[in-house]
Amino acid sequence: MKKYLLMLISIMVITAIHAQDFGFGFDDDNGSGAGGKPVSVDISGEVSAAYLGFVHDFYKGADHTRLGDVFSGKLNFSAGTSFADGVINLKLQPTEQPLSIDEAYIRLFFGDLEIEGGLRKLTWGKADSFGPLDIINPLDYSELTDFSDTMNLKIARPLIHASYRIGSFSKIEAVFVPAFEPLRYATEGRWVPVQMKQLSQFQSPPVYAVLHQPYKKTLSTIEYAQAGARFTTTIGPADLGFQYYYGRLTRPAVAFAGFPTNLLFDYNPYHQIGVDWAQVLFGFNVRAELAANITNDVKGDDISVYNPALLWSFGFDRDLIWGINLNLQCNESIRLMNSKISNNPLVFDTEAGTDMTSTQIIAAFSKKFLQDKLEARVAILWGIEERDFLLLPSLTWTRDTTTVELSAGIFGGDEAGQFGQYWNNSFVKVALKYSF
Repeated sequence: MKKYLLMLISIMVITAIHAQDFGFGFDDDNGSGAGGKPVSVDISGEVSAAYLGFVHDFYKGADHTRLGDVFSGKLNFSAGTSFADGVINLKLQPTEQPLSIDEAYIRLFFGDLEIEGGLRKLTWGKADSFGPLDIINPLDYSELTDFSDTMNLKIARPLIHASYRIGSFSKIEAVFVPAFEPLRYATEGRWVPVQMKQLSQFQSPPVYAVLHQPYKKTLSTIEYAQAGARFTTTIGPADLGFQYYYGRLTRPAVAFAGFPTNLLFDYNPYHQIGVDWAQVLFGFNVRAELAANITNDVKGDDISVYNPALLWSFGFDRDLIWGINLNLQCNESIRLMNSKISNNPLVFDTEAGTDMTSTQIIAAFSKKFLQDKLEARVAILWGIEERDFLLLPSLTWTRDTTTVELSAGIFGGDEAGQFGQYWNNSFVKVALKYSF
């Protein structure tokens, strides 16, 4: 805790020193820094107070009901000139780690060339959420109570990113990520995935401890470095994108030979080749992505490596009748060489017992009232093969910089599914937020 408080104090001191150096309009250089270049400084953020309760706990009585941490907040600092800018975004919460860095990076401008480095969240692809091409940042599934913005789920990664604009409509990007981070799951409490609990009967210490502890040093080596390039352009009414990425699958591959024995874990390397497209057609804002994930198991018979797969996403949004807006998206992955998956119980294949396809429908209906101050919204994430869902109704009132929200999350369906396993974690939330 002390180091984070020291970091915050340091930020404030540095900001104050630069405020004096650059004048901010209080001395003769009219707010200019060295060389007479004007400096802009911005501090923003939000303060939230929320009560979140789990419906299943209500039935157990008041002595089993907790309303969680009431306070949370964000502090965003940015400062820059026409040549460079720096950003530090912080998260605040009343926990053992009250202050954490959400993003922190510096960006340099050289005409049409931009170079940035630091702890960063990037979005690649055209899909609104969970698109197959948006693979630079892994996701944090340690608590599934906020799906309103996928950026909140992303884990910032240390990286170097460069982009170069070609004319008015084209851009080429390149990224280098020197270390690897997998998907993040809860290691204790109500959000531990049932799959980890099942695998842990074969492993001591528990599988989630194995996944999160011994690999920390290994995953930070150059062997797990990742890199990619992306080109986007506009041709007529269509926005197009093409990308290549070399990295590691964020879901661990699990295998063992014989029974009982220790489980073997690794994060498989793969190449991704992808293309995306966006266009307005007949009043529909259409988006699509297509990708091929090519792993080292090109024959499909390696039990410890995921098979190659094709992934696609198609979605659109459109205003319907009575001012109702629909945002609909379908994501699917298709495993290749599926017949080579081993179902021998003594030779555990990492993909044994799973479907060849994984399909998810994401739909959201919304309508605004009272001069757009009040919004009613219902979103659903529906797993086709897993026969489960997450339903997210909400009612949000906004006036200027103040927001009041009443929302809920309802998990249901097959108890072995990604969402259905959390059927007793359905929740309701009341939140008040002020932005500045």
